[in-house]
Amino acid sequence: MSASAKSMVTARELKIGYGERVVLERVNFDVHRGEVFAILGSSGSGKSTLLKHLIGLYPPMSGDVLISGESLVQAEGDQRLRLLQRFGVLYQGAALFGSLSTVENVRLPLDEFTDLPPMAKDLIALSKLRLVGLEAAATKLPADLSGGMQKRAGIARAIVMDPCVLFLDEPSAGLDPITSAGLDALIRELAQGLGITFVMVTHELASIFSVADRVVVLDPRARGIVAEGTPADLRDHSPLPWVRQFLNRGTQ
Repeated sequence: MSASAKSMVTARELKIGYGERVVLERVNFDVHRGEVFAILGSSGSGKSTLLKHLIGLYPPMSGDVLISGESLVQAEGDQRLRLLQRFGVLYQGAALFGSLSTVENVRLPLDEFTDLPPMAKDLIALSKLRLVGLEAAATKLPADLSGGMQKRAGIARAIVMDPCVLFLDEPSAGLDPITSAGLDALIRELAQGLGITFVMVTHELASIFSVADRVVVLDPRARGIVAEGTPADLRDHSPLPWVRQFLNRGTQ
């Protein structure tokens, strides 16, 4: 079995950009089951652009993205819909609908993609809220939730269809250190307890050293990945001085 076939997410010779402008090229990595994998880089390095291509929002210029060994780029129709349902996404702002209660927000994917009875949908949504510590806030509107609670509600919605992979876009953005540490602990619990694979884009290095098993570092000058490994190993032993300096900021 190939490495990509054993991986939950694979980027294979990915070349991405907008129009004719190339942002990243020759992007290759594998993310394994239950792993917390982080994409790092300075501002403008292409982190968010890469994430948008990994979740199928944009087609790559060339190369492929595999989800559980199946091509997301080449998939069409029902096959593409089935692949999209294998992963969930937490966007930076949580993207909750302000007119819906927390539990109604969480059950939205069930309303969209399943024919389950309403009571079953509510039970599933409540069980996901329980997993993220928000069951008591089920009837509250997003405006009544703190920033950290909104992120947790967003995670509950992202896992309500029991995906094998969860993509996170700057999950700790805008959170204070204590709330951010609590979110890090939740990510570890979900990865270890449920075997969910995480791919996260972040610049919060404290979170990286807390939760990430492996990272890749993007460099806009190289238009690609310049380092891959564990956060501690790259911080201490990367042959690139700027990578060591970049990661050392998280331990100061």
